[in-house]
Amino acid sequence: MRARIAAAHLALLVLAHLPPPGVCDVAGGAGSVNALPAGGAGAGRLAPSFDAATPRNVTALVGKSAYLSCRVRNLGNRTVSWIRHRDLHILTVGGYTYTSDQRFQAVHSPHTDDWTLHVKWAQQRDAGVYECQVSTQPVRSFFVTLHVVVPSARILGGPDLHVDIGSTINLTCLIQFSPEPPAYIFWYHEDEVISYDSSRGGVSVVTEKGAATTSYLLVQDAAPHDSGRYSCSPSNAEVASVRVHVLNGERPAAMQTGSAGLSNSSCCILALLFASALHARLLAALLAS
Repeated sequence: MRARIAAAHLALLVLAHLPPPGVCDVAGGAGSVNALPAGGAGAGRLAPSFDAATPRNVTALVGKSAYLSCRVRNLGNRTVSWIRHRDLHILTVGGYTYTSDQRFQAVHSPHTDDWTLHVKWAQQRDAGVYECQVSTQPVRSFFVTLHVVVPSARILGGPDLHVDIGSTINLTCLIQFSPEPPAYIFWYHEDEVISYDSSRGGVSVVTEKGAATTSYLLVQDAAPHDSGRYSCSPSNAEVASVRVHVLNGERPAAMQTGSAGLSNSSCCILALLFASALHARLLAALLAS
C-alpha cells in the first residue's frame, strides 16, 4: 500500500510539471513559473496551508452533484491535485481532469483559494476518502470523506405491531434521502393494493411531503382479518413492510413465552437451592451419628 501511495505521489510531481493534455509549454526551462530558483523572490514566501474550517465530510444524494472543497492559503506556484483513495487514482491536477470518467471536474475561480472537486451524478461507488494534495516537498494533504445516500423508506415501530380488536391501525411510513418527494405512495395489505373506497370502509391515507415525506395509513375498527403484512411502496425507494397482529384482548405470544420462561427458571433455581440445603443437613446428621 505504501509503495502505491509513493508511486501516486511521484506521478503527481511529474504531472504537476507537465503541460495539460494538448497544450505545449513554451515557457519551460529556467524561465518558467515552475522553475523558480530556491533563493531570491520565492525564498521568503509563506508555506501553503489548508483552511481548517473546510468540511471534512460531505453527504450527497445518489444521482445528484457532490462538491468537495479544498481551500489552500499561500499556494504560490504549487499545484493542487485530487486523488481518490479507493484506487489511488489521480482525478485532477490543477484545473485539468486526468481520468476518463468525465463526471469528475476540478473547479477553481481565479484569484481565490478554493479548489473544488465536482462529482456529477454521484453513485454509491463514489463514496469514500478523497485527498486534496499540494505539490510541496514533502507533499501536504487534506482529506475529505464523501457519503452517498439513497432514498429509503421505513415503517415506524416495526417489524411487528400489536393492536387490540376494534381499535385503529395507525401506520407511519417515512421516506428519507430523496432528491424530491415521491410522485406516489402505494400501501399494500399482503399483496393487494389497499383501496380507500372499498366496501370495507374506514381506510384513509394522509401524506405530508417535504425534505422527508411521511405517509400515514389509518384503518379503523380493526378486525382479525386485518392482520398480516402491510407494505409502503413509494415511487422512488424500496418497499418497506411491517406485520400487524390484531389481538382479541390477549397479550402477544412473545411476551407470554418470555414471562413463562422467567417464572420456570426462578422455580428451578429455588428447587435446586432447597435440595442443596437439605442434602447438607442430611450429611451433617450422618457425620454426627
